[in-house]
Amino acid sequence: MKKILSLLLLSLLAVPFLCAKDVIRPDDINTFLKNPLYVVLDNNPMSEWTIKIREAVEKGWTLTKYQFINDTEFEQMRGDINKSFLVRIKFRFPDDKVRAFYNFMTFTNGSAVKDVVDMPEVCSIPLGYDAVAQDFWSYKLLSFVRFAEKHIKLINENPSLISANPLDYYNRNIPDLKDKEIWMTENDLAQDMRSIVKVRDAYSGIVRIVKPEDIENAIAEKKENVVFLHKVGPEGTRMHARVYKTILGAADDKLYYFDYHMMSRSKGDGFLKKDFKRISKR
Repeated sequence: MKKILSLLLLSLLAVPFLCAKDVIRPDDINTFLKNPLYVVLDNNPMSEWTIKIREAVEKGWTLTKYQFINDTEFEQMRGDINKSFLVRIKFRFPDDKVRAFYNFMTFTNGSAVKDVVDMPEVCSIPLGYDAVAQDFWSYKLLSFVRFAEKHIKLINENPSLISANPLDYYNRNIPDLKDKEIWMTENDLAQDMRSIVKVRDAYSGIVRIVKPEDIENAIAEKKENVVFLHKVGPEGTRMHARVYKTILGAADDKLYYFDYHMMSRSKGDGFLKKDFKRISKR
């Protein structure tokens, strides 16, 4: 994961989202598909991650057999090369000036390495800043699980994508957004864009400001023509570093857009006017 470029987010060591481009090989995918998947829950049975990832895997994962384990069991098992794991990993970019830690949902193969971040990663999706409450992202886990399954199938069938930039591949879907409703919460928008007037001035398509439970229901119901924004940002914390912006389909689990920026005075915590302008280009 130290070399994690970004599966959904990928820009040469600057962005992590999908897979570790410098590390992953076709053999890693083959190994992953042959192994049972051990889904690592928190030792706390009431954590948002534990509750929501269990539900998401039970409803959305069909690629391999799976079993739920806890953090303690993961530490005992992670060195086994005949096992694969879905685990939440805490990660910080070593070269960042701001010491911000992020949570990633990571699919990885077992390996007898010292550090978890050095395990052979197959797919990785940024969830949120470690300092931010899990309920900012937990309601979207079913979509992430379904997308990850679809992505792993894709790179298994098209291994040439492993050596390419997967974000280039997925961002080709931007023109398809013209026929979609984009759902986002008010917190997903940068402060200077939290006005319908400003949104409509920047983007002519349909944007709906909704509640988190609306997005969760759209994902569960596979609501056609709805896409939603997954934003990773500091959410009022002091760690002003990366802001990831990903648009996923609620029904087709398709990645339509990915980008990120570093927070600054001119670039706030959320979807920017620049992002709306970019998705307007067809």
